Amino acid sequence: MKYLDNWETYATEYSDKFIDFLPSLLYAIFLLVFGLWLINIFVKYIRKFFDKKDYDETLEKFVTTLTNWTLKIILFILVITKLGVETTSLVAIIGAAGLAIGLALQGSLSNFAGGVLIIILKPFKIGDFIEAQGVSGTVQETSLFYTKLTTFGNQLAVIPNGQLTNDNIINYTVEGKRKDAITIGISYDSNIKEAKDILVNLMTEQEKIFKDPAPQVVVTELADSAVNLSLRFWAYNEDFWDCHWYTIEEAKTRLEAAGVGIPFPQRDVHFYNHSDKSGKEEGIS
Repeated sequence: MKYLDNWETYATEYSDKFIDFLPSLLYAIFLLVFGLWLINIFVKYIRKFFDKKDYDETLEKFVTTLTNWTLKIILFILVITKLGVETTSLVAIIGAAGLAIGLALQGSLSNFAGGVLIIILKPFKIGDFIEAQGVSGTVQETSLFYTKLTTFGNQLAVIPNGQLTNDNIINYTVEGKRKDAITIGISYDSNIKEAKDILVNLMTEQEKIFKDPAPQVVVTELADSAVNLSLRFWAYNEDFWDCHWYTIEEAKTRLEAAGVGIPFPQRDVHFYNHSDKSGKEEGIS
């Protein structure tokens, strides 16, 4: 009977406390549901605002993600406060947790800072073809911590923003046009002027290659086995590789048709007969 009396006492005590706590619990649940609904509406409004103003997609994703998480953290603090947790204690707990997380995730914080710098400085945008960290590809997404590239071979490359902002970035798209420099070697006994005329005509007749500035061919090196010529021209990004590949193939065909030799590396090998006291040398090319 004694245990039964204690149980009834505890049940009465805790049921009274639960009844007193119930309004706060219901209010906190209502605040949570209403707050999440309001945050979703606000985030959708931000997306519509960016769509109407035609801002950079990277900036849109960054701002919406940051706003979404910031508002949810504020909502969480409000809900916890309504449940009776003291704000001072909560702030102290969050501060201590933030310090511990910050020490444990220094790399992630560096990536976050890198993401902010990318958004502000805009070294590239979604759709640009860039080269960074030894990887070349088209930018698909820049999140808070990582940038995703699709490589030429259709692989997905994920680069941390912290490393990306602390290294060189080459943006091949931003200028809209590119200059090519193709090196082709001709033999020493070939006529340089004839070869240059053939190659200049080859580039000039291509409609996709700029006429201003005009394409040019210059001698860049007197190499071991060849006289190296550099074919230089400008083209729009979307036409660049077609012009590049066509020029290389057609240059070989036209030079050979005109009798201009395109040499390959050669070496002279000399054999010495050490058994012969005269030290006779035999040479093979």
